[in-house]
Amino acid sequence: MDGGYGFDSLSLRRVARTAGVVPTAFYRHFASMDELGLALVEESVLALRSMLREARQGGPDPEHLIGRSVEILVAHVREHRRHFAFMAHARASGNVVLRHAIRAETRLFASELATDLARFPILRDWTTTDLQMLAALFVDTMIATIDAMLEASNRGTGAEATAGDAEDQIARQAEKQLRLIVLAIPHWRSTD
Repeated sequence: MDGGYGFDSLSLRRVARTAGVVPTAFYRHFASMDELGLALVEESVLALRSMLREARQGGPDPEHLIGRSVEILVAHVREHRRHFAFMAHARASGNVVLRHAIRAETRLFASELATDLARFPILRDWTTTDLQMLAALFVDTMIATIDAMLEASNRGTGAEATAGDAEDQIARQAEKQLRLIVLAIPHWRSTD
């Protein structure tokens, strides 16, 4: 969060003041600060999951799917940088409720991706366990990409163009990593 404040150090009064409402108005929307945090986690991933799902379903052909997915991810992180910074902080050092929620969202994202991956002809004979492993590799790469983008923007280079260049390089690296994962698919033999 801004000014060196983590979510756990935020007070209800500070949140209400920043939102321009009285503290009692907060409780009309959220029962607790944890509930506010959970709403932020859900908001941070819901739109991204939806956009990536659309990219996988009938959008670009499989040859362009990786590039389009990285493009969507990078654009969404740029547009919602503060939400992803909040999630990165909560994932690493946030309270237990938020860490569990983020893990659950990550598992849900990977599970949904595994289901979609099973529709590709080359993956139809893969076991559920192997599909889940492949999806987790994709999701982990995406999370690492988000973290790298946040780190690049926090370096304080002072030049927006430099930060944009760094993010473009991170996006190219993510695309290469995802392509490397895909290259292994035809050669994988499950040991189950």
